[in-house]
Amino acid sequence: MEVKLQNLTKKFPNRDKKKQGDVIAVNDFTFTIPDGKLIGLLGPSGCGKSTTLNLISGLQKPTSGRIFFGNDDVTTLPPEKRGIGLVFQNYALYPHLTVRQNIMFPLGNLKGKDKLSKQEMLERSVSAAKLVQIQELMDRKPGELSGGQQQRVAIARALVKMPRVLLLDEPLSNLDARLRIQTREEIRRIQRETGITTIFVTHDQEEAMSISDMIVVMKEGIVQQIGRPQEVYDSPANLFVAKFLGTPPINVFCGRIHKGRLYIGEDAVLELKGSDAGKDREVYAAVRPEGFLLQAEGPLRCSLNGIEVMGRDISVVSRNSASETPAIRAIISAENGIHVEQMLSAASGEQTVRFALMPHKVFLFDKRTEERIELA
Repeated sequence: MEVKLQNLTKKFPNRDKKKQGDVIAVNDFTFTIPDGKLIGLLGPSGCGKSTTLNLISGLQKPTSGRIFFGNDDVTTLPPEKRGIGLVFQNYALYPHLTVRQNIMFPLGNLKGKDKLSKQEMLERSVSAAKLVQIQELMDRKPGELSGGQQQRVAIARALVKMPRVLLLDEPLSNLDARLRIQTREEIRRIQRETGITTIFVTHDQEEAMSISDMIVVMKEGIVQQIGRPQEVYDSPANLFVAKFLGTPPINVFCGRIHKGRLYIGEDAVLELKGSDAGKDREVYAAVRPEGFLLQAEGPLRCSLNGIEVMGRDISVVSRNSASETPAIRAIISAENGIHVEQMLSAASGEQTVRFALMPHKVFLFDKRTEERIELA
């Protein structure tokens, strides 16, 4: 089911009497979600992602704009008539009902031509339970289940109605780290098997990037960038997107372009190409942690703080007066561990470490607008 959002806007009354005007939670959101895809709505708390989901579900009405499921305008339809499945952050299971009864509950509300017999409801609930692999838990109650099992029950309950659109509102936030990885893989498997158009809301960029076909990055109700996860990571539209995506986060420096070179502090760290390379200006230079090359004569000089061994990688922690953050993290493969130790040992006398930069891991942003400067 294709979901189309046209100029979707949601305003709330401002409760702060000192400020004039409404609070705009979603601002002129236009986007078409392709049929059968999993889309991640991503952003910090208060960015409008959950409000967008509530507008799609019908739990809230838009101030302006339209919502289409396929060719059907559902803008004014109540939630129960939209054909959605909704999974909340807190699962919202009925504690006095068994797993089977929780899954079957939405089917009991079907009326008219959609009404099912008791046998049909049982068969549907078993099919949904098998899809999320909890068929052996059907006679238990929610209090007897782990957090991951409760999550699966909530997903089965959303799927049992065979919805046109599946909506997930931060469904993994209550799980521990290992279980989150396992459950997000399950969500992706289920979505692929069912082919249901799915919208997944999260503030965790790793979750969104790992399972989404496309991600929508939002800030203060405004869409910042839409694209495939890797494309957005490799080519951020602005400084906010660059800083929001990536673990460890991107390293940001105050820099300047002068005569076709990028300077960080007094160091000329990169030769620039493109028509804009000759325009002298102040910029933000953002470097992904994996974009540093440890070199004895590297052009970027930093003061060494130390190293952190993280199994497959080594994190070289340093500082630079032009850095926007107290610590700079450069990720070096552990395969180069001996080389790293030798380099750092040689540098230990002056406590200085030097880097070269990978050009495709360096992004430049206008100092005033924070928009990306394309130099290629």
